[in-house]
Amino acid sequence: MNASRDLLAQLVAFDTTSRESNLALIEFVQGYLAEYGVSSELIYNEARSKANLFASIGPDHVPGIVLSGHTDVVPVDGQTWMYPPFQLSEAGGRLYGRGTADMKGYIACVLAQVPAWVEAPLRRPLHIALSYDEEVGCLGVRSLLEALRHRPVQPMLCVIGEPTELAPVLGHKGKLAMRCEVEGLACHSAHAPSGVNAIEYAARLIAELGRLGEALQTPDARNERFDPPFSTVQVGVIAGGTALNIVPQHCRFDFEVRSLPADDPRQLTQALQGYAEHTLLPAMQAVGGQSAIRFSELSSYPGLDVSHASEAAGLIARFSGSRAFSTVAFGTEGGLFDQAGIATVVCGPGSMAQGHKPDEFVSIAQLAGCDEMLGRILAFACEE
Repeated sequence: MNASRDLLAQLVAFDTTSRESNLALIEFVQGYLAEYGVSSELIYNEARSKANLFASIGPDHVPGIVLSGHTDVVPVDGQTWMYPPFQLSEAGGRLYGRGTADMKGYIACVLAQVPAWVEAPLRRPLHIALSYDEEVGCLGVRSLLEALRHRPVQPMLCVIGEPTELAPVLGHKGKLAMRCEVEGLACHSAHAPSGVNAIEYAARLIAELGRLGEALQTPDARNERFDPPFSTVQVGVIAGGTALNIVPQHCRFDFEVRSLPADDPRQLTQALQGYAEHTLLPAMQAVGGQSAIRFSELSSYPGLDVSHASEAAGLIARFSGSRAFSTVAFGTEGGLFDQAGIATVVCGPGSMAQGHKPDEFVSIAQLAGCDEMLGRILAFACEE
């Protein structure tokens, strides 16, 4: 427990907000592993300003278990903290600091196990996978998974330590984030019919999004394992116009689809594009020939849906000590691991109810529970 807490203090001290580099933290972890004779591979982004880390302990000819976590955290801008966000503080059985729950607490527990792992008679390897830019669309882990794809032996299981209060999670929704840009024709507002009001056409697109979203809530489209039990759509950002007496030429809005794992969110965006192309654009271009509606993808990741009867479910039940399988509302890198052919579950210390908030914390009891779970994973890796 002391080792996990001490390592968490060091990890929290690195400001790895997604807009910043994570290299200082990654180099710290690489040096820590090297102290125990463990080599690690770094997979850099194109600018070499960030990196994933992958390390293995144990035999390399049999499938093993990946303990995976992301190193980036969300910003603290605009939040009022009682405790310094990039310094670990302890009070009332809780450890405060940005990333303590999401998800440096889990990473600290994993690193604290390394001395035991290198001494253990492992019959299956244990892998450590640390990624970057999870918080902005699960971007960094993709190059790590591409590197793993070329290895002769693939892992048998990945345990992503997002905060679930150590409950075994077998599913979450996918996400598709999109931007729509509407270009109309500006003119004096006194002659509004001579222009193409980009904001008004954007509003019609948003209303159509609402109608498409309502269609996702039909009884036959529901999956009661998830909360809410249907795919959802929402517009989160909108910008347009320059002055009240000018018909606006430009408007932009960003929207997202949080889709059940079995749903294809692109079917919804294709329907919206069809509405734009066949219903709105002809009227717009009849007034302003250069009018346009453009869609672009901002980010996406797939959902995760693991069968209760799968080997992966049986293993995480054994490791966590519970078969109370559930799903979570937030997304993880799990769908990408699963898509890459690595069975994946989600289970980690802390609660997302504390994540992304001021005075984020993980309880000491949750870290101790995570240490125990990792001990059971070690015991499994040593079995014949």
